[in-house]
Amino acid sequence: MQKEVTIGDVARESGVNVSTVSRALSGVYGVHVQTRERVRAVAERMGYRPNRVARSLVTGRSHTLALIVSDIRNPFFAEVARGAEDAARAGSCDLILCNSDLDNAKQMQYVESLLEKRVDGILMNSVWALDKKQQQRLATCGVPIVLLNRAAPRSAFCTITADNEQGGALAADYLRSLGHRRIAHLSGPKRHGNMTGRTAGFVRALAAGPRPITPVVLYGSNSFAGGIELTRKLIAAHPDITAIFAANDIMAFGAIRELIQAGRRIPDDVSVIGFDDIELASVVHPPLTTIHQPIHEIGKAAVEILLRLAGGVNKAPEHRLFGVSLVERQSCKRLNT
Repeated sequence: MQKEVTIGDVARESGVNVSTVSRALSGVYGVHVQTRERVRAVAERMGYRPNRVARSLVTGRSHTLALIVSDIRNPFFAEVARGAEDAARAGSCDLILCNSDLDNAKQMQYVESLLEKRVDGILMNSVWALDKKQQQRLATCGVPIVLLNRAAPRSAFCTITADNEQGGALAADYLRSLGHRRIAHLSGPKRHGNMTGRTAGFVRALAAGPRPITPVVLYGSNSFAGGIELTRKLIAAHPDITAIFAANDIMAFGAIRELIQAGRRIPDDVSVIGFDDIELASVVHPPLTTIHQPIHEIGKAAVEILLRLAGGVNKAPEHRLFGVSLVERQSCKRLNT
């Protein structure tokens, strides 16, 4: 087995000391241009690879960040991860991706494992509300934490999310404007942070005005299968429903599939609106009307916050709220009233 080339080997071959090699390879000031080029050429010829573990022990930085998501099968999280990875790469960091499977215990197990790996920061898509013990553990772990999809302006942690309540209100106002009054909302688990906000905004907006509407609200799994199951229950109990607001696009796709299976035409019989505006929303049939949130930008901004905190610059909690907008496509129809 070939012996690993060390920084000392490069130093001897280059005719300089170890500290000069270190400065030359990291590009810091204080090394003559010709010396830097010679050291780099030697290192490349010898196949030298810097030991990031050893370097992290000296600098206190691993240049590694982590992203914990609830379900990577949801394209929403793939887009978040892409934005986060782009920002991490721009900051000369690697990004570790972990999937919690909507399991709070697994989420915290990943946190402990990542702390052992000495990551510089953790971006968490916190699905369930953190209890006091978990919050205390995160607050004292010594690593910056940013909570994704968590609107908590008084939190000790940095948070970043879209305006979920406003998004729910936009969906409500849109369906009302089309003349719908027999409306249903399919949501995820009751304690799901961002979906709770969407439900609250939707219900509140429908209750406002001179002709308040009380929607049917069903809770379940915020997945494709969850959209199917909840729609099946909805059709059985409320066959006169004319419009559905799904808490995310994946649930909306499940709702559309079940409606078609039940012989309902979209949007002629039932209008459907989603939330997220993932890429697939524009290519399904019919193209899905949805609430747009800047997914890539959210992932990117979250990592930028982590990099700032990991660099020791202004460690005060930061809370970012991204705006949302309605994207009108062909899955909703105006009623003849």
